[in-house]
Amino acid sequence: MNKPLDPSLLAGNHKPLAGYQAQHFLWSVQDGVGTITLNRPERKNPLTFDSYAELRDLFHNLKWASDVKTVVVTGAGGNFCSGGDVHEIIGPLIDLKAPELLMFTRMTGELVKMMRVCPQPIVAAIDGVCAGAGAIIAMASDLRLGTARSKTAFLFNRVGLAGCDMGACAMLPRIIGQGRASELLYTGRSLGGEEGERWGFFNRLCEPEALLAEAHKLAADLTAGPSFANGITKTMLHQEWAMTIEQAIEAEAQAQAICMLTEDYGRAYRAFVAKQKPVFQGN
Repeated sequence: MNKPLDPSLLAGNHKPLAGYQAQHFLWSVQDGVGTITLNRPERKNPLTFDSYAELRDLFHNLKWASDVKTVVVTGAGGNFCSGGDVHEIIGPLIDLKAPELLMFTRMTGELVKMMRVCPQPIVAAIDGVCAGAGAIIAMASDLRLGTARSKTAFLFNRVGLAGCDMGACAMLPRIIGQGRASELLYTGRSLGGEEGERWGFFNRLCEPEALLAEAHKLAADLTAGPSFANGITKTMLHQEWAMTIEQAIEAEAQAQAICMLTEDYGRAYRAFVAKQKPVFQGN
């Protein structure tokens, strides 16, 4: 029988988030699935300085969450996110000096970093408008479900900015290819849902009324899987961008050996022998 973990070790590294009270969006946890709902439907769910910072901090804290195995990100009112609020972000930025502007751009980039390093797979449920920073949040998610009516636009150049925002020039080409990413980042045009599915930006399309349910079903399936191993998969998918093939193979050998030490690996074997479906517990 395994010895119980030292309470002091647990206290510093396991932090339940089901009771977290979000201030600038909606947050709920049910059966291991955490749901973030951007909730300013009257403005198509734009981000503010406050919501950027709170999202960054929440994804940072998810590294230690003991009760969240998968995350769903969605928007209220038939739209995902219209990007930075024109009046609350874009307007004030015009009057800032370089140090404060860099403070802002580093904060927004930190949100993407935290999304990529949190161990939970992130499922984005994207309907309607998905623009600017909203498109970045979708891009930074692990899986994306869309609708035929969704419109995704990396529209930075349309407001006089470069397309290289929050990691777009590094991540988007890896998802849809260099040429297609270049077109979206140079032109700022909208990517329709069906085109986005063909290009591989969306894993699949859903009917608008079924989108969130399908996202939660996918998240529930991931949550029922070997969550420790899923976290390792996410880490490897992220880290191997900067590795040679030889380095990647060695890193995966080490990662897989660690996963073979988990109880879930033994559970899968015993279930196979018994011709049953394994019940994973994430350890």
